Amino acid sequence: MAPNDNTASDAESPIPPPASPPETPHAASPGTPAGVLPRPDAGGGRDDRMPRWLPRAMVLALGLVACFQLGTWAFHQLIGLLINVLIAFFLALAVEPAVSRMADRGMRRGLATFLVFFAVLIASAGFVVMLGSILAGQIIDIVDSFPQYLDSVINWINLTFHTELSRVAVQDSLLHSDWLQRYVQNSASGVLDVSATVLGGLFRLLTIFLFSFYFAADGPRLRRALCSVLPPARQAEVLRAWEIAVVKTGGYLYSRGLMALISGVAHYILLEILGVPYAPALAMWVGLVSQFIPTIGTYLAGALPMLIAFTVDPWYALWVLGFVVIYQQFENYMLQPKLTARSVDIHPAVAFGSVVAGTALLGAVGALIAIPAVATLQAFLGAYVKRYDVMDTPSVGGRPRRPGVPLRGQIRRVLRRDGDDTGRTRA
Repeated sequence: MAPNDNTASDAESPIPPPASPPETPHAASPGTPAGVLPRPDAGGGRDDRMPRWLPRAMVLALGLVACFQLGTWAFHQLIGLLINVLIAFFLALAVEPAVSRMADRGMRRGLATFLVFFAVLIASAGFVVMLGSILAGQIIDIVDSFPQYLDSVINWINLTFHTELSRVAVQDSLLHSDWLQRYVQNSASGVLDVSATVLGGLFRLLTIFLFSFYFAADGPRLRRALCSVLPPARQAEVLRAWEIAVVKTGGYLYSRGLMALISGVAHYILLEILGVPYAPALAMWVGLVSQFIPTIGTYLAGALPMLIAFTVDPWYALWVLGFVVIYQQFENYMLQPKLTARSVDIHPAVAFGSVVAGTALLGAVGALIAIPAVATLQAFLGAYVKRYDVMDTPSVGGRPRRPGVPLRGQIRRVLRRDGDDTGRTRA
């Protein structure tokens, strides 16, 4: 019985699984210490270590961001200086023709530049003094006639609203009012701000004149230093662009100055005939403002003489308005095309758009330099733009089409003629 029981138990017991083969250790690399197993590669042999170029790229990116932030900060800090240098550069371009003529006649370039800028400074100071005299005279007249204006206003109020106001009571209430005291205190505290603004403006003008003096006096040396770092082909382009900028900027200012002189003389004659006070200063104001603010400058400049003429006689203001409108048409269609045909030949709409864009970018400075900058760019790019003859059709302002010949036939004839001309040129 015992053997049978052993046989049955052997039959019922499960078959043990086969023994797994013993793990063989990985082969150690030559640089691995004894007894230390190397780390197996995850993902079928892929290396998870950081690429060697990544830290260097991160440092380079951080450096670029830091340089950009530093450059942005420096640009915002120096934007005032850059604008002054830009104004000085265009002013130097404007006086370059006069300085060059005087230097060609044997005068030293520094002395010629000084004489030109001295003349400009004298003219500007005279203009400011004349406008200041107008403003001071009007303020004195207003102060002297203030009691009369106040009496007329009080009488109108008493008659209209049946009140019993008097000038003495009104003056006492104004002098002892709280808002007048606050206004005086604010004005006293704002004196320092006004003084700082005036000193800042004088320092800015001095900076502009110094830079423009150096640009004009050392113009040849500056161009030589700039071209010395460029290849010969680039040197020719830079010198050509510089010469175009000098011609266009100088021509623009000189033509505008001549038209300002003509406009000032014409308006001076009218104001003297009407007996309007401050006629020389008003005529100079109209001439300068009307010429250096295109399209609408004449109407803006005519507002001040109209206001002064209205104080003399309301009908005189209408005479001034009519003369301003008539002179604007004469200037646009007869005077300006002849004077600016060779210097600044740009469309009036382009001129007005450039002034608007310059004002949006740089304010009053952009309005002054917009037209010569656009004229320079147009003249410089004109050499690289090839132009073709346009066939005469009514749509382009040409001759009307001949009856019986359709437009398509005319186009084919022009194309065939151009092809024949091209074939003869190649032959």
